Amino acid sequence: MAELKVNDQIINYTKINDEDYISITDMLKTKDGEFFVSDWLRNRNTIEFLGIWEELHNPNFNYGEFATIKSQAGLNSYKISVKEWVGKTKAIGIISKAGRYGGTYAHKDIAFEFGM
Repeated sequence: MAELKVNDQIINYTKINDEDYISITDMLKTKDGEFFVSDWLRNRNTIEFLGIWEELHNPNFNYGEFATIKSQAGLNSYKISVKEWVGKTKAIGIISKAGRYGGTYAHKDIAFEFGM
């Protein structure tokens, strides 16, 4: 586990399979208001971006489940957690960790998109 300091805020990151995964939970702490990762995952553009990223980097990605999720994304009644996303699609680009350094971590490509 390592950390970055951005605008006086500590952002943790870790290596997974030699790739940097950044805590988007820590990134959220720099924002005002009530915004959660699950809100971001409701957005159809987010789901499409994650699907493309997984297609490029994850040979085990479950496209059938992805299609179902994508068809629901953006609806007012739709909500999905990181654990559900990973469990249903076998995604590797975003993970949820428990414990002392817990939170939601995303591959740097995804974390940068999240920050936009």
